Amino acid sequence: MKFKDMPYERVDFDRVEKEMKALMEEFDAAKSGEEQFEVHRKYYKLTDQVETAMTIVHIRYDADTSDEFYSKEHEFYDEKGPVYSNLVLEYQKKLYASPYRSYLEEKIGSVAFKNMEIAQKAMDEKLIPLMQEENALVLEYNKIIASAKIQFDGKELNLSLLRPYRVSPDRSVRAAAWKKTSEFYEENAEKLDEIFDKLVKNRTEQAKKMGYENYLELGYYRMNRNCYGQKEVEAFRSQVKEFFVPFAERLHDRRRARLGLDKLKFIDASVYFKDGNPAPVGTPDEILAAGQKMYSELSPETKEFYDFMMENELFDVLGRKSKRAGGYMTYMPVYSSPFVFANFNGTSGDVDVITHECGHAFQGYLSGKDPIREHSNIGMETAEIHSMAMEFFTQKWMPLFFGERSGDYIEMHLEDSAAFIPYGCMVDEFQHIIYENPGMTPAQRHAAWLELEKEYRPHQDYEDDAFYGKGGYWQNQLHIYNYPLYYIDYCLAQTCALQYKVWMDENFEAAWESYLKLCRLSASDFYTNMIKEVGLMSPFEPGCLKNIVEKLEKYVK
Repeated sequence: MKFKDMPYERVDFDRVEKEMKALMEEFDAAKSGEEQFEVHRKYYKLTDQVETAMTIVHIRYDADTSDEFYSKEHEFYDEKGPVYSNLVLEYQKKLYASPYRSYLEEKIGSVAFKNMEIAQKAMDEKLIPLMQEENALVLEYNKIIASAKIQFDGKELNLSLLRPYRVSPDRSVRAAAWKKTSEFYEENAEKLDEIFDKLVKNRTEQAKKMGYENYLELGYYRMNRNCYGQKEVEAFRSQVKEFFVPFAERLHDRRRARLGLDKLKFIDASVYFKDGNPAPVGTPDEILAAGQKMYSELSPETKEFYDFMMENELFDVLGRKSKRAGGYMTYMPVYSSPFVFANFNGTSGDVDVITHECGHAFQGYLSGKDPIREHSNIGMETAEIHSMAMEFFTQKWMPLFFGERSGDYIEMHLEDSAAFIPYGCMVDEFQHIIYENPGMTPAQRHAAWLELEKEYRPHQDYEDDAFYGKGGYWQNQLHIYNYPLYYIDYCLAQTCALQYKVWMDENFEAAWESYLKLCRLSASDFYTNMIKEVGLMSPFEPGCLKNIVEKLEKYVK
């Protein structure tokens, strides 16, 4: 079914609660594991309906944040979402404590039961008011970012539509565009600091109510980290500082020389070539059509997936003034339909949507064929491998998008992928500092960011910019507000994606079969097990980063 034709009706949570309670009674009355699993199938059907309705609202609100109807619906689910989550948790507790657990575990897997255990540590009915307040604060932040109306080049632009100017080959143009961006954030700085301060205090209070010292333990449970913890992440960041930061700095210096600059400034952060970054040669429709040709040639599985996406109009990629910034893939279980949301703006990022977000969507499409819903409950460190590796698997088709500059794009993409890892780790360490010290003032948070810049991005120079120079860059990063502790997942995934890059250059077919296997494994096993099973080295393993840097050196000499 086409997305525009998918009907929407507000979820009646009173009815959902009655149905869920009835399912729980039926579950308790069941006399065997087989009977309980049949009840569980009914649970799938009920939760699929609720989650599909909520997802439709989420997409339609993001498509036009000024739409009054979907704005009110979005607020309704922000209020009811925590209540619903608690209801799901109540059901899962019964599943977890079932006398027929061995049978159920055989059907849905041990990972599912570990995730249920974690869910009980991450949620309690007493948190509902605080979670509702947290949702409202996140919504307030997103509205501020989406509301940007910046006068530039004779146009009124939002932050997404201003991005092409920030990567202009004309340094004076990008300096002016960055100045406009900085001015927007500076004008809203006090409010952004106030919202974040409230979020930190709110999340800390949630953790305290659950008996944790600070938000980090609760946050790791919320991120569904079921096979590693803070010590492993800290060890990974240490590897990055030792091996990847020097490598990334060499890449930045290589870029500086290519641009003919004596020193890189922050306005040069995303510019790779003197004559400008490679940009797509086609219109949005032509980019989508090129994607269809690419995926039809990559494999039978990707052809089937992309044809389904196009036939059912499951892309919303055009930038609009009232559209939410950013991009993502989401999923509607009732229709077994992934959905890709983005903001095309004429830069290479438009093609990244067709590779990165479609990597997520492809895996979602495959996992939708699995009748066990728990197998779709993927940790983000796994999910991001699907997207980031797809960026590399599709590179031989880049001439479809960039013409004669496809080689420049491939070079830029590899440099950007490698240089991202230190930045992503910096975002993660920043959040650890913040939540370990929830009493920090806004000024102290900004100072902490600047200190981390010296460790992870020593080349970065903000000059005397009023906003960025005082350590405000992190407020560009919506994940820090919206999805706490998410960013390290990108780094772990990029580490695996770079391994695929090396592998596919040696044996494309073997690397692709490994990737397909990982997509199909979904969440049927633990992340650390699956990585080894498909032939990759765990990012937590000592020497992993050193090994990758040594193999990547040949690409940048």
